[in-house]
Amino acid sequence: MDAIRRGSPRFPALLAEIPSPPDTLWIRGDVSICARTVVAIVGARKASRAGVAAAEVLAGDLARAGIVVASGLARGIDSAAHAGALDAGGTTIAVLGTGIDQIYPPENAALFERIASLGLLMTEFPPGVRPYMGNFPRRNRIISGLSRAVVVVEAAERSGSLITARLAAEQGRDVMAMPGLTAGGRNRGAHALLKDGAKLVESAVDILQELGIGQAHGGCGETQETVEFTVDEIAAELKLAPGDALARLLEWELTGEIRRIGSGRFIRTLIAKGRK
Repeated sequence: MDAIRRGSPRFPALLAEIPSPPDTLWIRGDVSICARTVVAIVGARKASRAGVAAAEVLAGDLARAGIVVASGLARGIDSAAHAGALDAGGTTIAVLGTGIDQIYPPENAALFERIASLGLLMTEFPPGVRPYMGNFPRRNRIISGLSRAVVVVEAAERSGSLITARLAAEQGRDVMAMPGLTAGGRNRGAHALLKDGAKLVESAVDILQELGIGQAHGGCGETQETVEFTVDEIAAELKLAPGDALARLLEWELTGEIRRIGSGRFIRTLIAKGRK
C-alpha cells in the first residue's frame, strides 16, 4: 500500500488535468501503467450473460493490443472487464469506492488480489473507509479521468455507468457504447448514449481506430487484391482454436492486413508495393 499526493511525479498526468482531481491516491500495484493508453469499460451490475461475455471479449482484445483496461470492480460488467484483461495476459486498473484495504463486493476477493499483483488498485478514500453509496458516483470521475475513452456495455436508464459517461464527456474523453438487446430495459441507457452521439462500438478494433491506434497507412503506387474468409476457415488453416484464431484476426486488423466486412466474414488485403 502506498499514497501519492497530487503534484508528485508519480501522480497520473491525465488524471491531474480533470476538474477537482483527488488530493491523494491510495494504491496497491504498479502506478506506472497509468502512463499507458487506458480505456475504461463500465456497465450494469446486474448484467446479462451476453453482456458479461461481451465485456470479457472486448477487454481481452484491448489488452492483447496493449491497452490498459480500467473499471470500478463492481459486480457484472466491471468485474468481467477486469477479468477479461487479466485472462488475456494484459493489465487493468480498478478504482475503488472504499479504502484500499476494503474488498467490495466481498465475492471479488480473488479478483482484488489478482489486480493488486498484476495491475493497479486505486482509491481516493483512506484506509478503513467502508462501502458507502455516495462514494461510488464520486469515484467515477477518477475512472474516466484516467482514461482516453469510456465504453459503456449494457446499462439501464439510471445506471451509474451513465454518470461515468457524462463525466467523461465533461472531461473531454471519448464516449462510446456497445448496442445490445433492450429486453427488460437492460440496455436502454447505452442506447440513449448512442442517440446522443456516443460512438458505436462492436469490437476492440472500433475503439482502437477511433483513438488512432494501429491504423495502417498506404503509400503511393500501391494496389490491393482481396480474399474473403471466416474465423472458422482461418482456425482450420492455422490449426487454432476459434478463440485463438479470432485473436490472430484482431492483430491483423490492427496492422491493416485484413478488415471486417460483416456477417462473420473478413477480407485479407494483399498490398503489392510498386505494382502498376
